[in-house]
Amino acid sequence: MTDAPGPGGRRLPLRAGRRVRWEQQAPTWREARPSLIADALKRSAARPSGNWYVVGASRDIAARGRPFGRTVAGTEVVLWRTGTGELRAGPGACPHLGAPLTDGRVVCGTVVCRWHGLALGGRPFAGWEPLPAYDDGVLAWVRLDEVGGEAPLDRPVVPRRPRRGAVEAVFGTVGRCEPEDVVANRLDPWHGSWFHPYSFVGLKVLRAPAGEGGDDSFTVDVSFRVAGRFVVPVRAVFTAPEPRTVVMHITEGEGATSVVETHATPLGPGADGLPRTAVTEAVVAVSDRRGFAVARAAAPALRPLMRWAAGRLWRDDLAYAERRWLLRSTGRFPG
Repeated sequence: MTDAPGPGGRRLPLRAGRRVRWEQQAPTWREARPSLIADALKRSAARPSGNWYVVGASRDIAARGRPFGRTVAGTEVVLWRTGTGELRAGPGACPHLGAPLTDGRVVCGTVVCRWHGLALGGRPFAGWEPLPAYDDGVLAWVRLDEVGGEAPLDRPVVPRRPRRGAVEAVFGTVGRCEPEDVVANRLDPWHGSWFHPYSFVGLKVLRAPAGEGGDDSFTVDVSFRVAGRFVVPVRAVFTAPEPRTVVMHITEGEGATSVVETHATPLGPGADGLPRTAVTEAVVAVSDRRGFAVARAAAPALRPLMRWAAGRLWRDDLAYAERRWLLRSTGRFPG
């Protein structure tokens, strides 16, 4: 393998990987034990969320124009910003005659209903009460205590992220499944090279969770495919800090401390009666290379590419999550 000199005398992270045909990869089904994945899923489900749910990207909620709407577990929610940029949230139905507040307008830090002009802000009105909201700088969250049924927390369980100089992008999609099907997919790193050969090469799980009281994380060596035989090898650690979130931290290699967060939010049944789950994936990328300053400057142009890459993976992973739910719901899931 060879490296090419990079800026400042450093070498580029590219490696010329050995060509291995898809069918010639080492099988991973023995390591990917159903009981191991099920136990990791069970432990993640037992962790507190404080009743916080991701509703979308922070940058999608503006201080003017239309408010942002989301249904969480059948509960309509509307979000907007004050004139100083603070995030606000409340029930999505107007207390006057039930009109959808997402069809209204944000005016001077309040949501103005489109039907009769009722303005709602940070105070209760006729049974309508604001909901706790949190903006972590990348994602927006809302707390729904009646939905979650847990002891509430003052803030959500936000994963550790790079402190400064990162480029972030948020991708969202919706599938016919439940949050546990999305989380279970992410707690199975062994499928990476087999299911996503266009993105991952030579994935090897170095350490799997040891169970209660141990290190409840997956450590993985994997190479990201760039072009042809050229790949970027990294070491990553997968954790599930709360029931609806799985995080991949890059710990060694290019982009160390970067994170990819997958958040699963239940929406409720669709028109066909089947469950719907919103998948929100946040990529927060950083590098200590001098050239990364160019990437930060070009972030508006890079974000669509980052979302495209995430969407390509989720096209496949969501199909698997949907199949997992179908098998579970019909009693045909193995084990």
